[in-house]
Amino acid sequence: MRVLHITRTLPQEMLGPMVLSRVVKDAGHDMRAVCLPDPLWLQKIREYKPHVITYSVMTGNHLPIFSVNRYLKSKFEFFSLLGGPHVTFVPDSAKQQGVDAICIGEGEGAIVDLLNALDRGDDWRGIQNLAWTDKEGVVHKNPVRPLITDLDAIGIPDRSVIYDAQPLYRDCPRKVVVTQRGCPMSCSFCFHHAWRGKVYSTKTTEYVRKRSVSHVIQEVLAIRDKYPLQFVHFVDDIFNIKGDWLAEFSERWPKEVGIPFDAILMANMTKEEHIKQLKHAGCVYARIAFEAANDHIRNQVFRKNTERKHLTDASGWIKKHGIRLGSLNMLGAPGGTLEDDFETVKLNIECKVDHPLVSIVQPYPEFEINEITKKMGIAVASYDEFPSQFNRTASIDIPNKDAIENLHKWFPLLVRNPGLVPLARRTVSRKWLKKPLLAMYALYSEWLVTEQNMLYRRAQGLRGPQTWAPLDFASRVASKSFLRALSLVGAKVVERLTPKLQMGDERVVAHMD
Repeated sequence: MRVLHITRTLPQEMLGPMVLSRVVKDAGHDMRAVCLPDPLWLQKIREYKPHVITYSVMTGNHLPIFSVNRYLKSKFEFFSLLGGPHVTFVPDSAKQQGVDAICIGEGEGAIVDLLNALDRGDDWRGIQNLAWTDKEGVVHKNPVRPLITDLDAIGIPDRSVIYDAQPLYRDCPRKVVVTQRGCPMSCSFCFHHAWRGKVYSTKTTEYVRKRSVSHVIQEVLAIRDKYPLQFVHFVDDIFNIKGDWLAEFSERWPKEVGIPFDAILMANMTKEEHIKQLKHAGCVYARIAFEAANDHIRNQVFRKNTERKHLTDASGWIKKHGIRLGSLNMLGAPGGTLEDDFETVKLNIECKVDHPLVSIVQPYPEFEINEITKKMGIAVASYDEFPSQFNRTASIDIPNKDAIENLHKWFPLLVRNPGLVPLARRTVSRKWLKKPLLAMYALYSEWLVTEQNMLYRRAQGLRGPQTWAPLDFASRVASKSFLRALSLVGAKVVERLTPKLQMGDERVVAHMD
């Protein structure tokens, strides 16, 4: 059976299709991908003649995916399978025209069973994790199979499926790696609590799974043997979730791999010993999720279970040991105020954050934050109205909405330049400043990315003009300004060029832009 995965070209390489391709190929089938925009995409589909086309769907990009699938159904014969968080939490997506089935939860076992059934001509409708719609329009949702407990047994992700489709990922020296599945936290704005409780009804100890250090190192060495690799971006929600694992990793990584990396840490799990271990291993950049300075918002609304002292201690240790400090923040919390968000700015200033990242709260389906906004009467009216970019506007009806959206644009500049806070307070409510502030935000964010690039290049031992910050900044700004101007001439050209300029952009990689 031939499987084709269709996706947009995103600034960060997609790991999900790589894992699916591994199990698909190990089961004796074939899998390829098409990364849009691609002027030859229809020709590639026509030549490959896929039996199954797959998509990963998130709230905000669901309508374009439904549209693409309908269009392809009008031109080709294939079985359409949609997975991802949106269809998992909105199973009525199976009613969409042209959708043959959706996959709820983890899809490795389901896709192999589906391909085997289709290959044999068997009835696939009883396969676990799948949902489908009958002729009367009734959605049938099959039970989910148990979570995969041994992540090593899945095998090494098949990066060729994405790298062959989009050379930008293949050629980028910064590769993305994940070492775990699941998270023990119950943050109201994150999918994990809903995935763990509503999809699998399982315990935290069963939900959080970690690959062995040996398996992670094996993957990274395999990447380096075949593709450019100078830096690893670990995307685990909590890299320091297991102390014994971190100790082994920190001892073996510099000896067996020796490549600089960055990671996300959980403040209430972080000890100074962890930071020492990470520094020894080659970590040059660590991010901490602050989310909000206000204790009530952080712990009762966002469910972070994190004390302010956890945040300041973890940040202090990161700075003390010479690692670049990044923070993850959210503005516009339900029940919060503009002053609460200014307090979050102050907390970042207090902790001397080098790279502040900030988003605006978005209540995704089945997340607890969504239930909170519903009870308050400020929820998004329809998921079809959900914004695809969640760092530009607030989708819920909150007080001082314009001011909070403007503060979002001020945020990184204020953290690094506290003297501007009084000016921001005087101007943040002025709606006419939205576009100028967006331009300022974009420029300053480019500078933060330039700082990040210089850090990575120094860690890689590079020298010469490529390590000159002003040159890197001027090049990035000039390139993107050119694309803006070019957009007046041809949007399709811009679509093809933009992803290359965003590769490795921390704002995008961290889902902030």
